[in-house]
Amino acid sequence: MNKLFFKKTFIYFGIVLIIFLLDRFSKLYILSILENSGEVDIYINSYINFILVWNSGIGFGLLSFDDSVIYNVITILIVLINLIIVYLAIKSKDIKSYFFLIILGGSLGNLFDRIYYAAVLDFIDISYKGFHWFIFNVADIFISLGIICLIFAELLNYKKNNEI
Repeated sequence: MNKLFFKKTFIYFGIVLIIFLLDRFSKLYILSILENSGEVDIYINSYINFILVWNSGIGFGLLSFDDSVIYNVITILIVLINLIIVYLAIKSKDIKSYFFLIILGGSLGNLFDRIYYAAVLDFIDISYKGFHWFIFNVADIFISLGIICLIFAELLNYKKNNEI
Protein backbone atom coordinates (compact mmCIF):
# COMPACT_ATOMS: atom_id res chain seq x y z
CA MET A 1 0.00 0.00 0.00
CA ASN A 2 2.73 2.48 0.93
CA LYS A 3 4.75 1.66 -2.22
CA LEU A 4 1.71 2.36 -4.38
CA PHE A 5 1.01 5.61 -2.55
CA PHE A 6 4.60 6.83 -2.97
CA LYS A 7 4.67 5.79 -6.63
CA LYS A 8 1.41 7.63 -7.30
CA THR A 9 2.64 10.69 -5.39
CA PHE A 10 5.94 10.66 -7.32
CA ILE A 11 4.13 10.46 -10.66
CA TYR A 12 1.69 13.22 -9.69
CA PHE A 13 4.49 15.47 -8.46
CA GLY A 14 6.47 14.75 -11.63
CA ILE A 15 3.60 15.78 -13.90
CA VAL A 16 3.05 19.05 -12.02
CA LEU A 17 6.80 19.76 -11.90
CA ILE A 18 7.32 19.15 -15.64
CA ILE A 19 4.48 21.50 -16.58
CA PHE A 20 5.68 24.11 -14.08
CA LEU A 21 9.25 23.92 -15.45
CA LEU A 22 8.11 24.13 -19.09
CA ASP A 23 6.26 27.30 -18.19
CA ARG A 24 9.18 28.75 -16.18
CA PHE A 25 11.76 28.03 -18.89
CA SER A 26 9.58 29.60 -21.58
CA LYS A 27 9.12 32.73 -19.46
CA LEU A 28 12.81 32.90 -18.57
CA TYR A 29 13.63 32.68 -22.27
CA ILE A 30 11.29 35.59 -23.04
CA LEU A 31 12.78 37.59 -20.16
CA SER A 32 16.29 36.95 -21.53
CA ILE A 33 15.16 38.32 -24.89
CA LEU A 34 13.78 41.37 -23.08
CA GLU A 35 17.04 41.82 -21.20
CA ASN A 36 19.16 41.54 -24.36
CA SER A 37 17.08 43.62 -26.76
CA GLY A 38 15.00 45.85 -24.50
CA GLU A 39 11.71 44.58 -25.90
CA VAL A 40 9.93 41.42 -26.97
CA ASP A 41 8.19 41.86 -30.30
CA ILE A 42 9.02 38.79 -32.38
CA TYR A 43 7.20 38.20 -35.64
CA ILE A 44 7.09 34.46 -36.38
CA ASN A 45 4.41 34.39 -39.08
CA SER A 46 1.03 35.96 -39.80
CA TYR A 47 -0.64 33.73 -37.18
CA ILE A 48 1.68 33.67 -34.18
CA ASN A 49 3.99 36.24 -32.62
CA PHE A 50 5.71 36.78 -29.29
CA ILE A 51 4.84 40.05 -27.57
CA LEU A 52 5.57 40.59 -23.88
CA VAL A 53 2.61 41.69 -21.77
CA TRP A 54 2.49 41.83 -17.97
CA ASN A 55 -0.93 40.64 -16.82
CA SER A 56 -2.06 41.66 -13.33
CA GLY A 57 -5.47 40.00 -13.73
CA ILE A 58 -6.52 36.39 -13.90
CA GLY A 59 -6.87 34.17 -17.00
CA PHE A 60 -6.35 36.04 -20.25
CA GLY A 61 -6.12 39.43 -18.50
CA LEU A 62 -9.59 39.38 -16.99
CA LEU A 63 -10.16 41.24 -13.72
CA SER A 64 -7.02 43.39 -13.94
CA PHE A 65 -6.86 45.90 -11.10
CA ASP A 66 -4.32 48.47 -9.99
CA ASP A 67 -5.47 48.15 -6.38
CA SER A 68 -3.04 45.90 -4.47
CA VAL A 69 -5.73 44.81 -2.00
CA ILE A 70 -7.89 43.37 -4.77
CA TYR A 71 -4.80 41.83 -6.39
CA ASN A 72 -3.87 40.15 -3.10
CA VAL A 73 -7.44 38.89 -2.54
CA ILE A 74 -7.47 37.37 -6.03
CA THR A 75 -4.06 35.77 -5.35
CA ILE A 76 -5.36 34.24 -2.10
CA LEU A 77 -8.40 32.91 -3.97
CA ILE A 78 -6.09 31.34 -6.56
CA VAL A 79 -4.11 29.64 -3.77
CA LEU A 80 -7.35 28.28 -2.29
CA ILE A 81 -8.50 27.04 -5.71
CA ASN A 82 -5.13 25.31 -6.16
CA LEU A 83 -5.64 23.54 -2.83
CA ILE A 84 -9.06 22.37 -4.02
CA ILE A 85 -7.49 21.13 -7.26
CA VAL A 86 -4.89 19.17 -5.25
CA TYR A 87 -7.73 17.59 -3.24
CA LEU A 88 -9.68 16.72 -6.40
CA ALA A 89 -6.59 15.24 -8.06
CA ILE A 90 -5.97 13.02 -5.04
CA LYS A 91 -9.61 11.96 -4.66
CA SER A 92 -10.20 11.22 -8.36
CA LYS A 93 -9.72 7.55 -9.15
CA ASP A 94 -9.63 7.79 -12.93
CA ILE A 95 -7.97 9.79 -15.69
CA LYS A 96 -9.56 12.99 -14.38
CA SER A 97 -6.87 13.14 -11.70
CA TYR A 98 -4.29 13.71 -14.46
CA PHE A 99 -6.40 16.50 -15.95
CA PHE A 100 -6.49 18.18 -12.53
CA LEU A 101 -2.70 17.84 -12.33
CA ILE A 102 -2.29 19.47 -15.75
CA ILE A 103 -4.41 22.40 -14.55
CA LEU A 104 -2.44 22.56 -11.30
CA GLY A 105 0.94 22.63 -13.06
CA GLY A 106 -0.12 25.57 -15.20
CA SER A 107 -1.80 27.34 -12.32
CA LEU A 108 1.32 27.07 -10.16
CA GLY A 109 3.38 28.56 -12.99
CA ASN A 110 1.15 31.61 -13.12
CA LEU A 111 0.89 31.78 -9.32
CA PHE A 112 4.69 31.89 -9.11
CA ASP A 113 4.67 34.92 -11.44
CA ARG A 114 1.92 36.64 -9.43
CA ILE A 115 3.95 36.27 -6.24
CA TYR A 116 7.47 36.88 -7.65
CA TYR A 117 6.77 39.56 -10.29
CA ALA A 118 3.37 40.87 -9.05
CA ALA A 119 2.05 40.09 -12.54
CA VAL A 120 1.93 37.15 -14.94
CA LEU A 121 4.21 37.21 -17.96
CA ASP A 122 2.16 36.56 -21.12
CA PHE A 123 3.78 36.47 -24.55
CA ILE A 124 2.04 34.25 -27.10
CA ASP A 125 -0.05 36.29 -29.53
CA ILE A 126 -2.24 34.39 -32.00
CA SER A 127 -4.03 36.28 -34.74
CA TYR A 128 -6.07 35.56 -37.82
CA LYS A 129 -6.91 38.20 -40.43
CA GLY A 130 -6.38 41.05 -37.98
CA PHE A 131 -8.27 39.43 -35.09
CA HIS A 132 -6.00 38.87 -32.08
CA TRP A 133 -6.83 36.37 -29.37
CA PHE A 134 -5.84 37.16 -25.78
CA ILE A 135 -2.09 37.09 -25.27
CA PHE A 136 -1.26 34.05 -23.15
CA ASN A 137 1.59 31.82 -21.96
CA VAL A 138 2.53 28.15 -21.69
CA ALA A 139 0.81 27.81 -18.30
CA ASP A 140 -2.44 29.08 -19.81
CA ILE A 141 -2.17 26.41 -22.52
CA PHE A 142 -1.97 23.65 -19.90
CA ILE A 143 -4.77 25.14 -17.78
CA SER A 144 -7.04 25.37 -20.84
CA LEU A 145 -6.07 21.89 -22.02
CA GLY A 146 -6.81 20.39 -18.60
CA ILE A 147 -10.19 22.12 -18.40
CA ILE A 148 -11.16 21.02 -21.92
CA CYS A 149 -10.17 17.43 -21.11
CA LEU A 150 -12.21 17.52 -17.88
CA ILE A 151 -15.24 18.76 -19.79
CA PHE A 152 -14.93 15.97 -22.35
CA ALA A 153 -14.39 13.38 -19.62
CA GLU A 154 -17.56 14.54 -17.85
CA LEU A 155 -19.54 14.57 -21.09
CA LEU A 156 -18.40 11.04 -21.94
CA ASN A 157 -19.16 9.88 -18.41
CA TYR A 158 -22.60 11.50 -18.54
CA LYS A 159 -23.35 9.89 -21.90
CA LYS A 160 -22.15 6.47 -20.65
CA ASN A 161 -24.29 6.69 -17.50
CA ASN A 162 -27.42 7.80 -19.37
CA GLU A 163 -27.42 5.32 -22.25
CA ILE A 164 -30.48 3.17 -22.54
